[in-house]
Amino acid sequence: MQKSKLGNFVFTAVMAFVMVYAMVCYNIALDKGGMSNAVFLLAFHEIPIMWPAAVILELLVAERAAAKLAFRFVTPQSSPIAITLAMSSMIVCVMCPIMSLLATCLFMHPGKQVIALWLQKVVQNFPMALCWQIFYAGPAVRNLMKLFEKKSAESDKPAESAVSAERA
Repeated sequence: MQKSKLGNFVFTAVMAFVMVYAMVCYNIALDKGGMSNAVFLLAFHEIPIMWPAAVILELLVAERAAAKLAFRFVTPQSSPIAITLAMSSMIVCVMCPIMSLLATCLFMHPGKQVIALWLQKVVQNFPMALCWQIFYAGPAVRNLMKLFEKKSAESDKPAESAVSAERA
């Protein structure tokens, strides 16, 4: 979506925060046997670990892997919504197992059961991550970024007109 490296980084950081926070809340609620108001605060204890990990993994691994996977069934000429859905889906396909493994190792104390607990965590997390990404987080973050781009473009226009007026 973003054209510049800075824009891509900001988009990735915001998207990672929204996804990680929701998924941490979801996993805490699963561990506690249900949702409560306390879950929203408890999630902030894991954010300092999981959010930077998600950003780094996304930028270094998932972005390229997801693009390769997505463009196996869409083309650059496909509709923008098809490309967006393909990329979003493939990012979940790449990130969910990786982040679930990280969460399993860091927070579940799996011992010898690491593979079994990791697979269980992936099966629990994948449907939530996919739905959250496709229906809520993805559209919300993309709209937020478009809003900031629009505001930025509007604030740049008066400065550009003043420079043009001075040159004339």
